[in-house]
Parts: sequence; C-alpha cells; structure tokens
Amino acid sequence: MNEAQIKVKRTESILAQLIPQALGSLNDKRLHEIDVIDVQCSRGKSDAKVFLSPTGLSSEEKNIYLKLLKNARPIIETYCLKDQGWYRCPRFTFEFDEQFEKTQTIEELFKKIAKEKEEK
Repeated sequence: MNEAQIKVKRTESILAQLIPQALGSLNDKRLHEIDVIDVQCSRGKSDAKVFLSPTGLSSEEKNIYLKLLKNARPIIETYCLKDQGWYRCPRFTFEFDEQFEKTQTIEELFKKIAKEKEEK
C-alpha cells in the first residue's frame, strides 16, 4: 500500500466516525437512526460514497431517507470541514448497502443448515 492509498484509507476512517456525529447533531430525529456502514473515497478524495444500513426499512422509507440526506449533505460536509480543519471536504453521495442485507440472509441460512444438521 503506497502513501496515497494510506491517506485515502485514513480519510475514509475519519469520515466513518464524523458522519454519524454530524447526523446526530441535526434537528431531524429520523436521521439520528441511520447507521453508517462504510465510506469509500475516490482516489483524489473529491467524492465519497457513504454506505448506510438498510435494516428494517421499506423501499419507500429508503427513498425518504435518501431525500433527507441529499438535503442535509451540505450541513454534514460543513460539519466535517470544521471538525477536521480541512481545506475542502469530499462531496458525499448516500446509498443503502444492499450487500449488507444479503450477507445477513446468507448467515441466517447457514445457521438454519447448522441447526438442521444438529437435529439429525
């Protein structure tokens, strides 16, 4: 891993901690409930994808949350800028991580299979 990759990983780690804090500081209580799973920055750190946990949300609720987050994006970016003293902050795009749900489903299936084997 070279120095540039290390800097990107460090930025991703910092953002993964700051974004939930920024969401918690907002007035809209609905945004306090959202869990940030991962943050992936582009190589130049100008853009960042923020992956959210979709646990227990319908597709309508997901759309509502994405609209709320799109409106709150400038406030979240400003929070990160002020907290870290950065010159500029990556532009955030929010999306729900569907792989997270699939992984949980697969794990549940493995548990079922293991339980069935124990019963036999």
